[in-house]
Amino acid sequence: MAELSVVIVNYNGGRRLADCLASVEREAAGKDWEILVVDNASRDGSPEAAAERFPAARLIRNSENVGFAKANNQAFRACRGEFVLFLNPDTVAFPGSLALLLKELRRDEGAGAVGPALMLGENVFQVSFGGKVTFFRELVRKSVLNAWRQHRFRGLKRRRPAAWVSGACLLTSHEILDHAGGFDEKFFLYFEDIDLCYRIRALGLSVLFVPQARVFHAGGTSASAAPFPSRLEYRQSQVYFYKKHNPASSLRLLKSYLRLSARMGGLFGPRDAKAKAFRRHLLALLGEKEGAGRR
Repeated sequence: MAELSVVIVNYNGGRRLADCLASVEREAAGKDWEILVVDNASRDGSPEAAAERFPAARLIRNSENVGFAKANNQAFRACRGEFVLFLNPDTVAFPGSLALLLKELRRDEGAGAVGPALMLGENVFQVSFGGKVTFFRELVRKSVLNAWRQHRFRGLKRRRPAAWVSGACLLTSHEILDHAGGFDEKFFLYFEDIDLCYRIRALGLSVLFVPQARVFHAGGTSASAAPFPSRLEYRQSQVYFYKKHNPASSLRLLKSYLRLSARMGGLFGPRDAKAKAFRRHLLALLGEKEGAGRR
């Protein structure tokens, strides 16, 4: 059994996948680590380039895009590592950060998962951990807290418990992941990491944010190529997450907010074919037809 399996799910990751693999190979030098790349039918040549440049990495190629959760589970079933690190292809680990995460998880028997500080640049932090996800907390976090937290993160020096850490870089053990049941494959993209952290915590284990470990994360690489489909995937996963983990009142608030957003977007937002299709599919997700409620 290897010490650590590093799992990277790729979809049109381009040159960022190569940068990610180079940083992982640097960190893995002299260690009993393995690297697995699951490619979700990329069309940009990134899996071919990775296979040629990084022959030590195991490449699993899918004939279609099966989604982030299912692809991670594919790799998990093939892993030989005692510990499993899920890593986005648009990340680059700061030197020593992956080993530090592993050390933190090893030394705390009550910890079930750990995650680093995700960076957009030097001293520019992303929001990569958080508390329980409810409608009002999400509303406040996105409108006010995110900007404040990005500034506050600069002063964080010690690890701290969280309800979730980002799946862009999430470390757990093979045994814990098995007990938690892996990723919920009903999530195609988005919220699957928060859901997994919830289920790890339900096992009586903690989830820890470790700010000393730092990983650069470009973010939105796949979503930028198809913004409206990605937004729809986000909302589908969000609705499913609320159904699974939140009371009915919170789900009703979310749906009311999304209906209002769709209708306001139809009046004041972009009106090209893609934007109209997004609003139509969003309303269908919410159980309405476009134009419902208008007089």
